[in-house]
Amino acid sequence: MLARVRSVLAQVDLDCTCRAKLDSAFERFADLEHKRERRRLIVHAREQALRIAGLLDFMRELDDIATSEADLGVFTEIACLFADVAEAAQAGQRDMRQAARPA
Repeated sequence: MLARVRSVLAQVDLDCTCRAKLDSAFERFADLEHKRERRRLIVHAREQALRIAGLLDFMRELDDIATSEADLGVFTEIACLFADVAEAAQAGQRDMRQAARPA
């Protein structure tokens, strides 16, 4: 959106002082927006890390499973936990890759 506003204002005839102030204001705004988005990504990645930690607590049940386990549904439940960890890890990874992008 900022690029579109800049594009429109670039066509407006402004004196040099006004144009410089406007460009400076746009740069500050863009920087603030980038920081806000990076902060959002970091918070979301932290949430994913907490989610993974919680899932790992449930996965401790794996220590108690024997090869003779009668309830085969336990294996499916543990498999789902692994899938949930992978999903949270991928979401956190995407967030961190986006946060690493320059402004």
